[in-house]
Amino acid sequence: MAVTRVLVPSGVLGLGFDSKALQLALKKQPDIICIDGGSTDSGPFSLGSGTSKYSRSACKSEWKELMLARQQANVPLLISTCGTCGTDSTVDWMLEITRELCEELGQSLRVATLYSSQDKNVVAEAFTAGNVHQLQPAVNIDEAGIQACSNIVALAGVEQLNAALETGAQIILAGRATDTAVIAALPLSRGANPGACWHGAKIAECGALCSTNPTSGVIMVEFDETGFTVEPMGEDAQCTPHSVSAHMLYENADPFLLHEPGGVLDVTNASYTAVNERKVRVEGSQWRTSPTYTVKLEGATLAGYQSTIMAVLRDAHYVQNAQQWVDKLTAFLRNEISVRMSLAEDSYDIEFRLIGVNSVLGQLETQTNLPNEVGVLGIVTASTAQLAKEISRLINPFVLHYPLSSSEELPTFAFPFSPADSLRGELYEFSLNHVMVLDDPMSVFDLNVHEVGS
Repeated sequence: MAVTRVLVPSGVLGLGFDSKALQLALKKQPDIICIDGGSTDSGPFSLGSGTSKYSRSACKSEWKELMLARQQANVPLLISTCGTCGTDSTVDWMLEITRELCEELGQSLRVATLYSSQDKNVVAEAFTAGNVHQLQPAVNIDEAGIQACSNIVALAGVEQLNAALETGAQIILAGRATDTAVIAALPLSRGANPGACWHGAKIAECGALCSTNPTSGVIMVEFDETGFTVEPMGEDAQCTPHSVSAHMLYENADPFLLHEPGGVLDVTNASYTAVNERKVRVEGSQWRTSPTYTVKLEGATLAGYQSTIMAVLRDAHYVQNAQQWVDKLTAFLRNEISVRMSLAEDSYDIEFRLIGVNSVLGQLETQTNLPNEVGVLGIVTASTAQLAKEISRLINPFVLHYPLSSSEELPTFAFPFSPADSLRGELYEFSLNHVMVLDDPMSVFDLNVHEVGS
């Protein structure tokens, strides 16, 4: 039975991995090395700005190690969702890093770049033609909203990634793609069980997160005609039926179904069997091809500019009455802004979050233990950076000195920075959560091949 071995060094480039475990994995003769380059986990800024949230130096250091591992194993190296968001700009960012490393390492390579950024006019035309459909949670969109996006990407599937592999490139730098497609692509092209390919890819998408030691990073998945086997490469990591099966719950609304470009993975009848204390065998997963081929769209829109201000309440009187103080302060500041700046309330926003009290859950918080101190984070949002900065400067002295009542002394709170306010810059919001119907999977993706190095 033909086996395809996929080596996954980590859940994402820039997070780090166990170098010793990587070397152990190379001894098992993988057929390909695959790693994800990003996600939407950290919000819309990366997509909106077309930049990576990860350190360039960290990515370059890890990519260097993986390029050397690729050379040692003499197999393709594939990264998807380059630079966190997978825009064309971040694919080119990874291409630049790859060029630098080829020169430093003396490597001469064929590199394929798969671009996922979308022409807004093409998306708008597809929307008008009824070929763009909402996902849940629904985000209302129209043609003007599509044109307002700073960046739109389509999530590639295995069809686009296998087209890149077919170029014979030793390194594939892919734009936005589904987390699973990068792992499922090669074994699917070599005839492995389709259900197993998608299921095993889902299990391995975050590296060793499916094991008892998530930080070890490195995972090896073996795909064949009836199922897949997954094993962590870290010496102190184990895969168990529980740790493997549980990963279907990760970032997935349904623990049995996973929607991907071209179909749906169904693991309802999957069985998980411990091969030994470290390795798990999975069989019974099914792949159901969809009648239409769709790709998910992600878009981000500039929603304004933000500044922040921070103060820390330590006085017990203010700690005990922090929410009351914030409510009173907010009403006072809105009046001051109206009088001094002639701004209507709907032209800006001020929000205060009480760190240590309810900054995460807000009114849903159920734990009411009184802390020793409370951080007050003020967030100002406005249409321009200058306006956000001006509002934050207006409210600055009151955030630091405003009294809880008119009959008490003027307080002074702690503040960790000078100045206490900081301009954060652009604020983006996700504005597309849709799928687009394609007649040809490659029709909205661009594939190029580069000869890189000396």
